[in-house]
Amino acid sequence: MRKVVRDNGLSVAFLTIFVLALLGQSIAGHADTNEQLQQHHQPAVGYLDYISSSDFLVDVAENWQSEFLQFFLFILATVWLIQRGSPESKKPGDEGLGSDEDQMVGVHARPDSPAWARAGGVRLWVYSNSLLILMGSVFLLSWFAQSLAGRIVASEENAQHGMPPVSWVEYVSSPEFWNRTLQNWQSEFLAVGAMVVFSIYLRQRGSSESKPVGTPHATSSTESN
Repeated sequence: MRKVVRDNGLSVAFLTIFVLALLGQSIAGHADTNEQLQQHHQPAVGYLDYISSSDFLVDVAENWQSEFLQFFLFILATVWLIQRGSPESKKPGDEGLGSDEDQMVGVHARPDSPAWARAGGVRLWVYSNSLLILMGSVFLLSWFAQSLAGRIVASEENAQHGMPPVSWVEYVSSPEFWNRTLQNWQSEFLAVGAMVVFSIYLRQRGSSESKPVGTPHATSSTESN
C-alpha cells in the first residue's frame, strides 16, 4: 500500500485536497444560503437539499468548466506555439505534431507501448488526441451543466420578483451569464500566462514544473537534458 501511495502521491494528494475543498464549499455555501433565507424570513434548507440544488451545481460547474477550458487551450497551444526558455514549452524548432518515430507510434512503437499506439487508422488518431478530447468534452459538459443550472436559478429569482422564467437561449445570451463565465476564464488565462513567463526566470528546486536551478534563462528544460 505504501508503494501505491508513493507512486501515485501527486494524484492522491490533489484528489484529497479537491474532496476537502468541495466539502468545505458545500458547508460554507449551505450556511451562507441559510443566512440569506433567514434575512428574508424564509425557512432554512437542509444540507442534502442544498447540495442537490441548482445554486450549488451552478457554482461547481462554473469553476470546473473554466479549469478544463484552460487545460484544453493550453494543451492545444503547446502543440504549435513555443515560449523560449519556459519548461512549459517545447524548444524552438519542435513545433507541430512530431514524427511517428518521435511519438513512438505505428511501426515505431515499443513493445510496451499502449496497444492503440501500435494500431493505425481511427484508433491511432483517437489515442493521439485523447487528452485533448477528454479535456474538451469535460469543458463542454461542465459549461452545459452550468448553463442549465444557472437558468433555473435565474428563473427562480425572477419568480420572486413576479417576472416570467427565462429560456435556456435567453439565459446563455444574457449579460449575467457571460459576466460570470468570463470572470472565471480571464483568471485562468492569466494564471497560465504567468506560469509560462515566470518559469523562464524563476526556479523551484526539485519541481518537475521548473527548470534545474542553474539552467540559463533562454534554455528550456528539454534543451538542457
